[in-house]
Amino acid sequence: YNSTMEEPSSKRPRNSLNREEVSIIHDGNHNDNQIVTLYNPPSSNNPNANTIRTSSLASPTMKLSGHKGSIYTLAYDPPGETLCSGSFDSTCLLWNASGNCENFNVLLGHKNAILDCKFTNNGEKVITASADYNLGVYDVRTGERLKRFMGHEGIVNAVGVAKDGSSCLAVSASDDRTCRMWDTRVRSEVGCLEDQFQVTAVAYSNDGLTVFSGGIDNCIHAWDVRQMKRTMTMKGHTDTITCLSLNPKGTHILSNSMDGTLKTWDIRPFVDSGKKRHDKTFVGGTHNAEKGLLNCSWSADGTMVTGGSADRTVHIWDELSAEELYSLPGHAGCVNAVVFHPKENVIASASSDKSIFVGELS
Repeated sequence: YNSTMEEPSSKRPRNSLNREEVSIIHDGNHNDNQIVTLYNPPSSNNPNANTIRTSSLASPTMKLSGHKGSIYTLAYDPPGETLCSGSFDSTCLLWNASGNCENFNVLLGHKNAILDCKFTNNGEKVITASADYNLGVYDVRTGERLKRFMGHEGIVNAVGVAKDGSSCLAVSASDDRTCRMWDTRVRSEVGCLEDQFQVTAVAYSNDGLTVFSGGIDNCIHAWDVRQMKRTMTMKGHTDTITCLSLNPKGTHILSNSMDGTLKTWDIRPFVDSGKKRHDKTFVGGTHNAEKGLLNCSWSADGTMVTGGSADRTVHIWDELSAEELYSLPGHAGCVNAVVFHPKENVIASASSDKSIFVGELS
């Protein structure tokens, strides 16, 4: 480098190079601290060049719009490739879970709001619960309806599938005070669990041998599928239970309630005699006069929990300490459903403002 030569204007002045000083301490042979200056090349024009991205999304936060009414439910398929949303407009939309999150299919056929949806554990079908008293079974690839489950005599509030059991089995909860069990290989129900009160939430145990239900009696009931009878009742909530969700290991169940709390419960077969089944309580979320069936869900590793909230905010808690980790604004209406991506550090939320937000957790 010749200092007498005139520097071309396109070059940056030598002294303005980005330099980063690193102190290197050598081993015993040289005990003097040596300062080494590293050249840090200037960043390109891309504003995201320096931010480390943690997901396959096209940008850190994305808004998905397309529904014409409030969105009540969200579900990721087990591989984390597809997101399904169900709405008051009586349709479900299927979105790519990565890239630009394009909408690639519409699930039609219901005549009223869709209140819940779940992917079967092989990810090939979506099962929907609707206010038209029916459930639908849809092929994810083609979007066509394969079956319609009829039998409920009231609004179907929730649907559950087993994580490890048969991919053909589902259970539904309804205002007709029953939970009904279905097999996608046959048309009619394969079992019916009768309660005394309207049932607003339902979940399968991971092995598919126990059904958990919650309703307007503020209790969580466990039912043995083989004996078709109730085996356990857990009390603690003071208002209607709006959602039940099992943790990935299948040892605890998370409940959201209109009393404004989320609670976890130990559902392992044997609990120490001195220990109650109620484990932790998570506060910060709210319910309002809409009385929506706000959801709740676990992160894929079981370390975080989240749930719908009427304060237009997405709340995420640490499961171990029950402390709130994130409070994410952005929605203009009640947040009805929040779900974690099964593989990536991504969260999706759906709201009564007819929009879905998908974003990375920092």
